[in-house]
Amino acid sequence: MSARAPEDSSAGRAGTTTPAHAAPAPVSSPTTAPRTGSRPRVLAVAGSDPSGGAGIQADLKSIAAAGGYGMAAVTALTVQNTRGVRDVHVPPAAFLAAQLDAVADDVAVDAVKIGMLASAPVARAVAAWLDGLARAASHPSGPSGATARPAVVLDPVMVATSGDRLLDPAAEDAVRDLLGRVDVVTPNLPELAVLAQEPPAADWPAALEQARRLAARHGVLVVAKGGHLLARSEARDVGAPDALVGPRGVLVELAGPRLTSTSTHGTGCSLSSGLAARYARTGDWAEALRGTKAWLTAAIRAGEALRVGGGNGPVDHLVGLRAGGAEPQAASCAARASGAGAEDVVARWWDDAADVRAAIDDLAFVRSLGDGTLDADHFRAYLEQDALYLRDYARCLARASELAPTRAEQAFWAGGAHGALVTELDLHTRWLGGEPQDVPASATTAAYLDHLRAAGDDYVTLVAAVLPCYWIYQDVGERLAARNHAGHPYAAWLGTYADDAFADATREAVAILRRAAAASDASTRDRMAAAFRAACEHELAFFDQTGLPGTTGTSGTAGTAGRGGTTEGVDGRPADRVAVG
Repeated sequence: MSARAPEDSSAGRAGTTTPAHAAPAPVSSPTTAPRTGSRPRVLAVAGSDPSGGAGIQADLKSIAAAGGYGMAAVTALTVQNTRGVRDVHVPPAAFLAAQLDAVADDVAVDAVKIGMLASAPVARAVAAWLDGLARAASHPSGPSGATARPAVVLDPVMVATSGDRLLDPAAEDAVRDLLGRVDVVTPNLPELAVLAQEPPAADWPAALEQARRLAARHGVLVVAKGGHLLARSEARDVGAPDALVGPRGVLVELAGPRLTSTSTHGTGCSLSSGLAARYARTGDWAEALRGTKAWLTAAIRAGEALRVGGGNGPVDHLVGLRAGGAEPQAASCAARASGAGAEDVVARWWDDAADVRAAIDDLAFVRSLGDGTLDADHFRAYLEQDALYLRDYARCLARASELAPTRAEQAFWAGGAHGALVTELDLHTRWLGGEPQDVPASATTAAYLDHLRAAGDDYVTLVAAVLPCYWIYQDVGERLAARNHAGHPYAAWLGTYADDAFADATREAVAILRRAAAASDASTRDRMAAAFRAACEHELAFFDQTGLPGTTGTSGTAGTAGRGGTTEGVDGRPADRVAVG
């Protein structure tokens, strides 16, 4: 697998479900209003995790990643790290109420995420505060001048992955009483059963129906999460789906890959706080869930590279920034629909390609390269095709340099062409013992290069087409580099993935595409998006062309193998700790 460095150095259910790719009417809450045109202010009411992976620490990072301003009221203090919880201290409920009042007295809160409520008095204090917000919304007064109750998302932290109940019966009842006061609840499947006071759902259709009954009973939207289908035979078939369910059934259902990773600590916290922040920006729960799921999938996949702790590590909440993206900008639904405003469309294209990137991680070639079991013949076959690819890829970068509108961009692409043609080809020839001789380009290699050439006379489309070769490689390579060690048979090769200069070049390439997209009209952006997506799919095919068995769809997982442990979707709760989301 080449660094190709540019520098030296789910389907819908008939009648009830909107397909994930459709654009349904906005799913909004009548009692709340999104804050558009500025940065939403989101209050997390949750416990604290000193190791930073869950609770208010995860909430604040998730809110920032979604473009919001995060605030926090602490419900509980834990003593924990990535290996487990050692102690929990719950301050008096009156102290929590004072925290909530202090924020609301001064700040107009646009959305609230509620997480760990460790006792019945704490839950009742939150309920009383929400009732006060509703009264204030009817009669605005005070410094905040609020005109609508903020959107409220409840992550009911009640059951660990092990099945252990985390709250006593009185606290469970108090959390259940909150359902009529919130807009959306985000339980894992065991928590869904506790809230519904029913046995756990046996399969995904049963979970959706249980969520519908809960939604109808309490007049609330329910995010049903499929991560806890892990131990069941259907997990291989359905992956890790999520669905937004209302009183009448499924509003939107989102397919998702099942990720093999131990970087799942705090995923429930992160999902709920990210959902609250994105709703505050968009005013559409379905759109907010779609964006949050794509972001969190990428964050889980990138979590291993953080190398935090020896247990179940955190997700990488700032994966977009580390990969060259920028913090999402607040923009109204109307502005986005018209193509105006400051929406980061490039980040959306990247999020929309999460399924392709997860499939690349799932390829037997990538997995066996990471764990050192890849045989030399398959590695050589890949390098030969990559060497052939690099020759013409350099020509495409040179063409981008020729078409570039500024001297800086001209120099950047010229440097990329030189790096691909000289530095990277030299690396290949050292591994191969010389340039490939009498080796024809495969149909996969030829198709990828044809796609790049087809965009050759349109600068912005060409930039969109060449970017996945930077971005996907840097994304995959970061996780492979994290698995390198002195005894690895491909240690020298994996070492090239940790190149800071390549990461810097990737960020600059993303920035160039972002500027180009911002200056383009809607039809041009559509053309750029299609070129970007197609190039991502060509990357998947390119990694998979050696014929190694066990490619995506046959191995049963999608994701990079972690430090052992179990497989999780996006809602895993640690089995041996108190969740504090």
